[in-house]
Amino acid sequence: MASTIPPAPTTGTGLDRGLRIGLGIGLLLPAVLALLGSYVLPSALAVYRSTTRDNLIGPAEGVGLDNYQAAFDDGFVGSLWLTALLALVPLLVGLVVAPLLALLADRAGRAARSATRVLLVLPVACYAPVGLLIGWRTDRLDVATVVEHPYATMFWLTAVTSAGLVVAVATTLFLAALRGGSPWRARLSAALTVAGVLAIGILATVLQIFDAAVVLGARRDGSWTPLTEIVTLSLMRFEIGRGSASVVLLLAPLMLLGVAAVGLLLITRARIEVDPTRQAVDTTQRAAGRVPARIGLAVALTVLVAAGVWIAFPWLRRIFQFQSDGPFGGGSPAETVIATWLPTLVASVVSVGIAALAGFAIGGLRPLGRHSELLLLPFAPWLFVGTGPLAIESYVRARDLGLLDSMISLIPPGWVSIPTLVAFALLGRGQHARWQAGGGFTRTMLLPALPMLALAGLLTWLFNAGQLLWPWLVAQGPSGMPATVSVFRLFSGARAEADGLGFGLLLPVPLLLLFLAAFVALQLTYLDRLAIRVGQESDVSATG
Repeated sequence: MASTIPPAPTTGTGLDRGLRIGLGIGLLLPAVLALLGSYVLPSALAVYRSTTRDNLIGPAEGVGLDNYQAAFDDGFVGSLWLTALLALVPLLVGLVVAPLLALLADRAGRAARSATRVLLVLPVACYAPVGLLIGWRTDRLDVATVVEHPYATMFWLTAVTSAGLVVAVATTLFLAALRGGSPWRARLSAALTVAGVLAIGILATVLQIFDAAVVLGARRDGSWTPLTEIVTLSLMRFEIGRGSASVVLLLAPLMLLGVAAVGLLLITRARIEVDPTRQAVDTTQRAAGRVPARIGLAVALTVLVAAGVWIAFPWLRRIFQFQSDGPFGGGSPAETVIATWLPTLVASVVSVGIAALAGFAIGGLRPLGRHSELLLLPFAPWLFVGTGPLAIESYVRARDLGLLDSMISLIPPGWVSIPTLVAFALLGRGQHARWQAGGGFTRTMLLPALPMLALAGLLTWLFNAGQLLWPWLVAQGPSGMPATVSVFRLFSGARAEADGLGFGLLLPVPLLLLFLAAFVALQLTYLDRLAIRVGQESDVSATG
C-alpha cells in the first residue's frame, strides 16, 4: 500500500531526525498536560492537605504530621496488608491457571486456540461488577456469615468475582508471549515478563477495591479497605486532612508498583509485534503431541465455563430487569442508560486518544532514539492509579466549579489512559524496526495500531461504565443517575432482595452484544496475531 509518510531512514538525516523529534514532542504534549492535571496536581494537593486540618468548610489549619500519626494509630497500614492478601487467589489464577491454559491452547492447534479466544471474551464483555457483587450478596451470602466472618467473606467474594476477568486477560497476554516465531527460550522470557507485570498489576488493583467492600457493608473488622477509609474520613466525617494522609499512604505503594512494572518492561526491552498472518501450528510439533493438549484444553475449558456460569448466574438471571422500583432509583431507564454510558464514552475517547498519540510518539517516532522508552518514566508512578485514590481531590474540584450532580461531573476525571499509553509505546517499539527497514508507514505503523485503538477504547469504556465510586460521589440528585449508583442505592435500601433493582440497566443487552461481537472479532483477527517479545530486536524485513 502506498504511504504518504516516508519510511524512517536507516542512516538518518538531520532534517528527518528533527522532524521526528518535533512531531514526537507535539504528540506527547497533550498527554503531559493531562498527566499534570489529572494525576500530578491532585497527588500534590493530597500531600498538602495531609498536613492540614480541613473540613471543606472553613480555612485549613496546618497540623504537620499529625494526620499520618492518626492513620498509623487507626491501623491504616494494617488495612493495606489485609487488603493486599485479598490478591492471593487472583494471583494464583493469573499466574498458574492462565499460563497453563495458554500453553494448552498454544499447543492444541489453531482451531482449539480460536475456540479458547472466543470463550475468553465472555467474562470481559459481561463485565458488570456491581450487578455480580449484589447478586452474590443476596443469593449466595447470608447475613449471619457476613456479620460473623466479614474478612473471610470479603476474601471469597473477591476471589470468585474476579476470577473470570483475571483468567481472560492473563491468558490473552500469555498467548501473545507464547506465540511462535521465536525460540522457546525467548518465549519463556516473554512469559516471565508478562507474569511479573501481571502480578504487579493484580496487587495494585486489589489495593484499590471499593465496590465489594461497600456491598458487604465496609466494616472495620474485616471488609474495610483503604478506599472505604478514605471516603469515610473525607466525605462522611469531613476530616479531609486525615483522609488525604490515607490517600498518600495508599499512593506510595501504588506508585512504586507502577515504576516497578515499567522498569521491568524497560529492562527486558519488551515490545509488541504484529505478525502479518495468523499463527500456524509449529512444524516441529508432532500431530500426536497435539492430542493430549486438545484433551486437556477441552477439560479445562469445560470446567472454566461451568464455573463461570455458576459465578455469573446471580447477575445473568436478572439482565432483562430494566425497571427499577423504589425511592432511591434514578430517572427513567433511558435517562439511566444515557447517564451511565455517554459520559464514560466521552472520557474513553479523549483519554485513549491522547494516550495512543503519546505512546506512538514514544515507541514509533522515538524522539530520543534508543533512549525514547525512558519517556515512560514520568507516567510510570500513576500506571496503576485508578480513579479511587484521587477521587477526593477530583470531587473537591468538581464541587468548587459547581459541577456536582451534572452530566459533566459524571465524566471520570482521568484525561489520559496511562495503561493505553504504555501499550502503544510497546506496539510502536515492536513495529518501528519494520518501518525502519523500508515498510510503508501505513502498513507497518498505522494499520496495526487501529485495532489496538478500538480495543483500548472499548475496554476503557466498559470498565469506566461499570465503576461505582466516582458516580456515587458526584451523582446526588434523583434524576440523571448512572445505573451503578441507582442499583446500589436501591440495594442499600432493601438489603435483602436483588429483584426489582434494574440490573438490566447496568449492561443493557444491545451493548452486551456489541461488546461480545467486537471482542470476538478482535481476538480472532488481531489479538491472535500479536506477539510479546523481549530482548534485543532481531533484523526484520519490511514485511516481517
